[in-house]
Amino acid sequence: MSLNRFGNGRRQLVLSAAAVSVAGLYSAPVLAQQRTKLKMGYVDTLAVTGQLWTGVHQGHWDRVGIEFEAIKFNTGLELFNAMIGGSLDMLSTGAVISNFPARGQGKAFLINNIEFATAQLWVREDMGVKNWADLKGKKIATTIGTTAHVFLDAALRANGIDPTKDVELVNQGMAAAVTSFISGAVPVVALWVPFNVLVKQRVPSARMLVDASAYFPKSAIVGGWATRNDFFEKNRAVCAQVVRGWAAANDDLIKNADALLPVIQSKNYAQVPLSDLQEQFKASKYHTASEWRKLYQDGTAVNWLQQVTDFYTRSGGIQNPVPANKYFDTALYLDNVKA
Repeated sequence: MSLNRFGNGRRQLVLSAAAVSVAGLYSAPVLAQQRTKLKMGYVDTLAVTGQLWTGVHQGHWDRVGIEFEAIKFNTGLELFNAMIGGSLDMLSTGAVISNFPARGQGKAFLINNIEFATAQLWVREDMGVKNWADLKGKKIATTIGTTAHVFLDAALRANGIDPTKDVELVNQGMAAAVTSFISGAVPVVALWVPFNVLVKQRVPSARMLVDASAYFPKSAIVGGWATRNDFFEKNRAVCAQVVRGWAAANDDLIKNADALLPVIQSKNYAQVPLSDLQEQFKASKYHTASEWRKLYQDGTAVNWLQQVTDFYTRSGGIQNPVPANKYFDTALYLDNVKA
């Protein structure tokens, strides 16, 4: 027992030292009276929350003078509606980061990662779906307007299937969509991790037909942070603090994932086995803060956002969409993160 205590203590010391080292690249200590508390909404998946929880547990937000009141939502659609209504200051979400800001509702300013393989298409062979040809005429459950829907549209089109004519999309909240698949109400579901864990547990014969990695980079899906337009305009300095804290947390997560994931699992995802959380981490493609700086500068990040905005424009009927190079502010990041 004493060895376990020593081991845990040593791991904590290593994490703390690493956090201080990483944080020094992006921030300086902030006095307690300068602390700003923000209402922060999030979708409860590691691709969205990895930097958020790393920053909380490693003290990166404290060091830049930010305190979050973190509020969980089921989808990015719900998140943006809450923020537009004034109940949130900012949010972190998946593909929906390319939706509402393109409608003039929100300012995006950070990208967390590329959801490389987080979106997946699962089929039930016992219900007659074994390949792409079998999908025609079938019902597919998913949550319209989310990362899963963006991925599904790309996957179907890449395989010669018209999403508007050849299949029937059943729009449900993701938990309900997965339940429909498990119960046999639908033979196909487009989901995002960690809902795949439940599918594997409840329907062992189910098979993943494809995940989003098959369509990278042509159909890259990125998620990230956004805030209200009025908040961004009036609180640019606060948003800059968030950028610096995020950059430190991001690099800490990448460099110390083996030690940090067990901490995040125990404190934020106790219902998810550690092995599954580690699988979630591997399903996203992460870049260091300096690598993101280059991707912001050369237009790659903006192009990824624009690809998804084009999907929402086509499928959601956005009139006169704001282009990604207007709704995504790169200057804040470039001014606050060193090369």
